[in-house]
Amino acid sequence: MWPDPVMEAVDLGRSALFLATKLSLPLLIVGLVVGLAVSILQAATQIQEQTLSFVPKILAVVATLFILLPWFLIELIDYTEDLFIHMGGFFLR
Repeated sequence: MWPDPVMEAVDLGRSALFLATKLSLPLLIVGLVVGLAVSILQAATQIQEQTLSFVPKILAVVATLFILLPWFLIELIDYTEDLFIHMGGFFLR
């Protein structure tokens, strides 16, 4: 008996959303921590420069992205392989 295609599509969509969350979470956490540190620094020194709040966050997120890029690619490749394996069953019926 063939698996239900609707349930397979739901499972693939669920895994895509989980993967997107898993990949974006480290970048969001780094941005949050750096933003909080910069806000505390701005409050302590009473410097209210707008670019001071954005530039460190951007640099930290980009640095995190480059550090975690191999892991990102491994996760995306694993998901793509899983997607092709499950999608192949849809066309063979």
